[in-house]
Amino acid sequence: MKRFKSILIANRGEIACRVMRTAKALGYRTIAVYSDADADAPHVRMADDAVRIGPSPAGESYLVADLVLRAAATSGAEAVHPGYGFLSENAAFAGACEAAGLVFIGPPRTAIDVMGNKAEAKRRMIAAGVPCVPGYEGHAQTDEALLAEGMKIDLPIMVKAAAGGGGRGMRLVHAYVDLANAITLARAEAESAFGSGELILEKAIIAPRHVEIQVFADAHGQTIHLGERDCSVQRRHQKVIEEAPCPIMTPALREAMGQSAIAAAKSVAYCGAGTIEFLLDSSGVFYFLEMNTRLQVEHPVTEMVTGLDLVALQIRVAQGEPLGLEQDDVHLSGHAIEARLYTEDPSQDFLPAAGPVELWLPAAGPGIRIDAGIASGQAISPFYDPMVAKVIGYGETREIARLQLLKALQNTQLFGTANNQEFLIACLQKQCFIDGQATTAFIAAEFSDADLRKYSPTFGDAAVAAVIETELAWHMHSSASVQVSDELKNWSGAGALVTRRQYAFDDQFYDLMIVSMSGHRYTVKNDNQSTEIEVLAVNAPMAELVVDGSKQQVYFVAAQSGQICLGKDGRSAQYQDRISLDATTDNSVGGGRVIAPMHGLLLEVAVSAGDVIVKGQLVAVLEAMKMHYEIVAEVDGLVAAVLVTVGDQVAADDLLVEIEL
Repeated sequence: MKRFKSILIANRGEIACRVMRTAKALGYRTIAVYSDADADAPHVRMADDAVRIGPSPAGESYLVADLVLRAAATSGAEAVHPGYGFLSENAAFAGACEAAGLVFIGPPRTAIDVMGNKAEAKRRMIAAGVPCVPGYEGHAQTDEALLAEGMKIDLPIMVKAAAGGGGRGMRLVHAYVDLANAITLARAEAESAFGSGELILEKAIIAPRHVEIQVFADAHGQTIHLGERDCSVQRRHQKVIEEAPCPIMTPALREAMGQSAIAAAKSVAYCGAGTIEFLLDSSGVFYFLEMNTRLQVEHPVTEMVTGLDLVALQIRVAQGEPLGLEQDDVHLSGHAIEARLYTEDPSQDFLPAAGPVELWLPAAGPGIRIDAGIASGQAISPFYDPMVAKVIGYGETREIARLQLLKALQNTQLFGTANNQEFLIACLQKQCFIDGQATTAFIAAEFSDADLRKYSPTFGDAAVAAVIETELAWHMHSSASVQVSDELKNWSGAGALVTRRQYAFDDQFYDLMIVSMSGHRYTVKNDNQSTEIEVLAVNAPMAELVVDGSKQQVYFVAAQSGQICLGKDGRSAQYQDRISLDATTDNSVGGGRVIAPMHGLLLEVAVSAGDVIVKGQLVAVLEAMKMHYEIVAEVDGLVAAVLVTVGDQVAADDLLVEIEL
């Protein structure tokens, strides 16, 4: 037995909080680690103890094994839970924990070594008789060798980082002429994200389902599976929505995939929680994709349908105890669907976003679970993955689970930073998803650019925002006054009081006249539109109103005078009164101004002052949130000035290059 009483969680955000919840419930002392960016993060406040491990960049903190081990030593930790990402699939880190006398709550180093490399894992699976996608997983890694092998594979081809995951270091190639560039980009991204440029090539299986099997093994020879998860709704090979069980699963197919997963785990003497991922084509044939030797982001849906706490099982197995379960003990009940809430902007090609969390108010209720790692008042850092929460709906049937998740997303409030909440709601409302027919092609097939445009508030939305702002202003002045009766509100000997506010949203402009009636009633007019609004209550962050006879409940945050964030039914927008803006401020962008789309590190600057440039030409390459982004010119012209150099850290909207039209 490997008894321990304290656990250091070598991670951050929602997964650190999730591991701590179970560990604390089981009586373990919990220790957090944090970078400068996370000094006041929820996982730090939640832990019994916390240790700073370095500056904000992950490469100087969470990814530095020595710093984590030093934190374990100074805090008296006896075990380390790696969560997912960062060092969770780093075999050297697992070995270093063992060498330091710490229990690593994960699989043996040897299993991580094999399965953490897609090339070696695939070679091992082929030897074990597990079905694999045709391709190249050889040791020759020169560009020339990969090009030659790629020409032997039928198009389309998937280029993948051998050491990677999460969609990083991956490129889909539809023409052989594009293969060389895909290899270059995938290798560069793989080296940056995983420290290894090794690649594999595979024939791309178009529009399959992505189905994975949760396996669990102990040190006493027991290996079982806990059913499957369907993770087909993906964007850039990163999962967005996951569910259990798979909507089209049959008992025979589950048995076949489950036994293949168990065989895969046994082939590397696996111990602990792991996931075998498969591609399932339309004919019911499945292929091994990879094994994740850690807890998965989507593990909550398995917990919901099995009734098991996977973190508790991880701790149990790490203690050296038997799993306590046999295959016949595993029963699936009901259905669960999870949506990943990212701070990213769907209207800007899903660019990750960093910024303030003005309000975080998660939904609650039966059939709803939300795992999060954020809080109102904190900031979303540009240094880490943009996933901030997971929203899960559960029910007896898939449709009940879908409706529960839809309700949870509509009633969750995240203000201050662009996010994908509206997009997730739209996914759940697509008929293809309702019918359980989504494949990995779902997003590309179901969403046009128009579908991904940022929500544009209606006249009614703007009127509500204007009235709430007016009410807040009245409360502020009323609280500063002495012995003024509430009955005198909006009273004037000259007639009704009128306030004017102007809001602009892309192609919409609202010039509103707010006419204050008796009490807390208002008439709001804009050209030929008019609405009657009565305010029942304004208690931040919620307001209750009656709009044209219909009762409404909205959420709001007043960031500053003349600016308010308003949310309803999962849609939110920021309302800035243009009248209060400084008219001399020039915030124009676009045209000949090339700006940074987000905070990040400049890896390449491809132009110089004096260059002639054409629309679509590469200007710079930015690394942000573990991904590489190509920034291109929007116009033809002459490069007038280059204001940055390679290696600069830039913030969102920083001016990079000026182009004379």
